[in-house]
Amino acid sequence: MTLLPAHPTDRVATAVLLFSATLWGLTWMPLKGFIAQGLPGPLVSLLTYGSVGLLALVVLWRDRAAWRAQWGLVLALTLVGGWANTSFVNAVMLGDVARVMFLFYLSPVWSVLGGRLFLKERIPPARWAAVAGAIVGLWLVLGGPGLGGEALAFTWVDALSLSAGFAFAANNVIARAAHRVPLRTKTFAVFVGCGLLSAIATGLTGRELPAVGAWLWLALLAYGFGWMLLATVTWQYGVSHLESSRAGVILLAELLVSVGTAIAFGGESLSPMGWAGGALITCAALAEALLPPADQTMNETSTSTPVAATGPRTP
Repeated sequence: MTLLPAHPTDRVATAVLLFSATLWGLTWMPLKGFIAQGLPGPLVSLLTYGSVGLLALVVLWRDRAAWRAQWGLVLALTLVGGWANTSFVNAVMLGDVARVMFLFYLSPVWSVLGGRLFLKERIPPARWAAVAGAIVGLWLVLGGPGLGGEALAFTWVDALSLSAGFAFAANNVIARAAHRVPLRTKTFAVFVGCGLLSAIATGLTGRELPAVGAWLWLALLAYGFGWMLLATVTWQYGVSHLESSRAGVILLAELLVSVGTAIAFGGESLSPMGWAGGALITCAALAEALLPPADQTMNETSTSTPVAATGPRTP
């Protein structure tokens, strides 16, 4: 980003990352506005992410010499990252924002499990405890013990939310394995994948596409090239200049902003059990941000070098 210093102070990097997390946390507002205009979720992600993805193809082509040796991982990032964003957009548009965000923020749990299964990382007991706490939180958010005779509720939107978090975590694991692929290639591949999968989903629905007026077109393009691209670039900038633990904690602002604004301005509410489950999931995500990375647990190394955070937005 040319408007920001190449070597920022921690205060500047923190402010930029907090700005990015706030943008991500407020993204439910335009998405709810689009569905109120009669636009289906796959079409919204196609016109927003997909339009950026078309230009991203130029970037990917220019970087082809750098990622050719790991083209299979780039393809995996495209598909997995594309599904993560497509399912997240549709879940937010169709479901309760607070519930969607709590389920989505289980992605650090999946990242721990994926790192253990596929990267053979050694997971300390404290991180396993965080995983267990998040799973209990999931159970409570979905209804817990069914007090009052209510059965455990699991909906199609819940499945989308969980799959979005799972895909983000898988994207994180693949990105760590694709160590020879440039960071911008990893990021823009997600936009390409989201556009591709959204086009397929739009075609499979078989619904007649609604008329999109000039002002709505402008709003969709502004959301894709303005809001989402700005949120992504500022997020990249922030996590590239902060320690992993600090960046992970700051990124939790997304969860707080989204849930807080959805309840304050979106007319949503959570049961006491939902709040308890959400608190457990939030604590698990916080623990994942603060605990040392798995590959450093048995052999501590310096944490002074800024690295990308392992939260849900890691490309």
